[in-house]
Amino acid sequence: MYKLKTRKAAAKRYKAVGNKKISRRKAFRSHLLQKKSTDRKRQLSQVVIASPGDTKKIYLMLPYL
Repeated sequence: MYKLKTRKAAAKRYKAVGNKKISRRKAFRSHLLQKKSTDRKRQLSQVVIASPGDTKKIYLMLPYL
């Protein structure tokens, strides 16, 4: 059987943690930060677990995760 290719963009964005779960970073934290409050920026900087629906799609993009 041939080798499955990994989507490199997904490999840079997601990481496997624990029991078949995937961690990701939140969006809206890269620019235009002056108008966002400190509390909001702190919340956006946290790492979260991807939703179960997205997890299935991510595992298709990352076959060797």
